Parts: sequence; C-alpha cells; structure tokens
Amino acid sequence: MTQPKAIVLLSGGLDSATAAAQAMADGYVPIALSFRYGQRHERELEAARKLAAHLGIAEHHVMDVNLAQWGGSSLTDLNENLPQDGVQAGAIPSTYVPGRNTVFIAIALSLAEAKQADAIYLGINAVDYSGYPDCRPEYLAAFQQLAQLSSKAGLEGNAPQLVAPLVMDSKVDIVHRALRLGVPIAETWSCYEGGKEPCGRCDSCRIRDKALIDAGRADLATWVGRRLQAQETECPNPAV
Repeated sequence: MTQPKAIVLLSGGLDSATAAAQAMADGYVPIALSFRYGQRHERELEAARKLAAHLGIAEHHVMDVNLAQWGGSSLTDLNENLPQDGVQAGAIPSTYVPGRNTVFIAIALSLAEAKQADAIYLGINAVDYSGYPDCRPEYLAAFQQLAQLSSKAGLEGNAPQLVAPLVMDSKVDIVHRALRLGVPIAETWSCYEGGKEPCGRCDSCRIRDKALIDAGRADLATWVGRRLQAQETECPNPAV
C-alpha cells in the first residue's frame, strides 16, 4: 500500500516543526512548504531547511509571496517597532500579518491537490498564542469547508484534511510533544527579530522561553528569557 502524503507548513518555528514531526508519526510522507513573505525574521527559513534535513523530509518547497509590499504588520515593516511588553489579553498585536494564514493555506491546498496529498498539517495554536484570529478552531473549520467546495478533489470527496494537532495544546504541552517526537528544539527559530541570536524579549520569545522553563528545559531558553522569567516570578506582572 502506498504511504499517504501530507503537506506540512514548515515555518522553522517550534510549533510547525512539531506538527511536521507529528505528521510523520501519524504515518504520512511529509512534503514541506515554507514561505518567504517579506518577514524581517527570514532567519526562520534557514531553520526550516535544517529541520527538513533533520527530519528526513525529502521534498521541501520555499515560495516567495511578498506580503510586505503593502505593510500592515511590524513583522514585515522595518519602520514599525516589535512589541516587547508581553502579550496583552484580548488584543491583536502589531505582529499580526493580514491574511497570512489564509494565503498560506490556500497555496498548501493547491500543492496538496497537485501532489494528491491526503492532509495538510498546520502548527497553529489557540491556547498560548499571540491573539491572531487565523489561529482559531473556527477559522480552521471554515477553511475545511472551503477546501471541500473549491477544488476538484473536494468535489470528488477527496479534499485534504486540515490537521492542527497542536491547536488546543498549551505551549508547555507542545514542548513535551516536541521532545517525545525527537524535534531538535535548539534548531527551531521563533524570534520575531532577524538577528543571529533570538532576542528573548519579543512576544514569541517570551512565550517560547516561559514554556521551555516551565517544561524543565531552561537550558533551551534564551539567557534573556531566563532572566525575565526569574524577575517575573519575584514580581508577577499579569500583562506579560
């Protein structure tokens, strides 16, 4: 029997790498898809290439989709400052990129139909996340319906399933899952900055570092994150 295939959206971050490893554990042959969309942290694409090689993913596509040309996000506009004050409950941060996941999943659906893949694995998360509207289960359910309506495969009853194995996991749960699946966490890149080392101060670094520390893997956290976590433990700040 031919082994089923899955498209895995591989950004280079912890969540996407864990979702890719989960797809493999679930019995799929992964086809990785990454995007150069004008993000300031293009360093993540280097991480994606390393992760694909480490996980043994033979087919890896990197597409150029310039979402930076019209701005609207501090992730794509170097004139905007990245937030470093912690995640504010109920607020959508400036790092939200308008339409990003919608564009990415639409392209993944095209690739899945062309490659006759049965599933698309996404690393989106609706628990410990930055408040993005396109990381929610209801968004995913709506896109699944679109997948069934918008393609030849869907009309034939073979629309690929959108699988988000981490959607209801806490970040600590994701760290534990990544460790079980053998994800090389040190090779992943989550920082919004595009430097040589993660900054430890942006929202993404803060969420990641706290989870690593809470999961007992402070050795994988940034030194800035370890220091901030120690300070917040002594003087808790509910806004962080």
